[in-house]
Amino acid sequence: MKETEQNSWFSKEIIAWYKKNKRDLPWRNQTNPYFIWLSEIILQQTQVAQGLSYYYKFITHYPTIFDLAKAKEDAVLKDWQGLGYYSRARNLHASAKYVVNELGGVFPQSFEEIKKLKGVGDYTAAAIASFAYNLPHAVVDGNVYRVLSRVFGIETPIDSTLGKKVFQELATTLLNPKLAAQHNQAIMEFGSQQCKVVHPGCQNCVLQNKCFAFTNNKIDLFPTKEKKAKITQRFFTYIIFVDEEKNTVIYKRDKNDIWQGLYEFFLIEDKHLPTFDELLNNKVVKQNFKRNTSIIKHVVLKKHILSHQHLYAQFFIVKVEKLNSKTGLVVKLSQLSNYAWPRLIDKFFDVCSLQNIC
Repeated sequence: MKETEQNSWFSKEIIAWYKKNKRDLPWRNQTNPYFIWLSEIILQQTQVAQGLSYYYKFITHYPTIFDLAKAKEDAVLKDWQGLGYYSRARNLHASAKYVVNELGGVFPQSFEEIKKLKGVGDYTAAAIASFAYNLPHAVVDGNVYRVLSRVFGIETPIDSTLGKKVFQELATTLLNPKLAAQHNQAIMEFGSQQCKVVHPGCQNCVLQNKCFAFTNNKIDLFPTKEKKAKITQRFFTYIIFVDEEKNTVIYKRDKNDIWQGLYEFFLIEDKHLPTFDELLNNKVVKQNFKRNTSIIKHVVLKKHILSHQHLYAQFFIVKVEKLNSKTGLVVKLSQLSNYAWPRLIDKFFDVCSLQNIC
């Protein structure tokens, strides 16, 4: 008996489970590759509950790939604001322009061509290829790693080169090539809703009798990893200069760093959060205001957590006679909401109304 025939039970079980338990999501039950691509990029590093409203926003603002391609990057980033991992939005926009300008607006129709789009790796390409075209490419994401490692008792670390190869080969073996779309949707949904990271529904699981981790009481031990992510601590001090006419200066982040393409206020990054007196001795700060400058307000935010970075931030709102706008953009305080900001600065806006204070 062939290995694919031996493992056909797996696909049958999860597809049957999926038909009974799947969530009603707008990108399912359709084959429009543009909408499927949008949903997959949005759902990278994002839970469905959070991504759903963004999906509706994008298909409303950009109903076709032509609309997305001709949009301004600032507009796309503004619509993405709050979702995090902003490189996804920039890649989305760049890929839309590539499809329109280089492919005549026709979305790629093979795994290899889909993978050429910016921000699309093996998993996303497999998902789009199978969901839009029912092509037999097995998806392997965090949910799939968890399900396969538990059911088949695979101890190979999922973040190792060997582990990625082992899981991809197993997922491909298990895939029903005639029902690729359903199979991939099913295993992802099963991992998300049934075989959860914590408190999985083992007692009413259709794979219970065949699950290695359950029968050996090792659910919490799978999947395994060999590396522990290193956390970097960063300290941001923002100075918000405000003149008598309620203008301020904002800056667009253009370095290859977090929040590229988003706006922020004048930033000093140091190894700690300095006092205002310490700031006055900073050469860059001295160029922007005098020692007798008055502080309108000082706000310190709680730790802001990113995937591999912990950010500590404070904001000084400072009154000045004249703004130094050589490298920044002068805007009215009333116009700040028109720009795309990192979530960290959004948190500041949540607790501090600049228009009312200044």
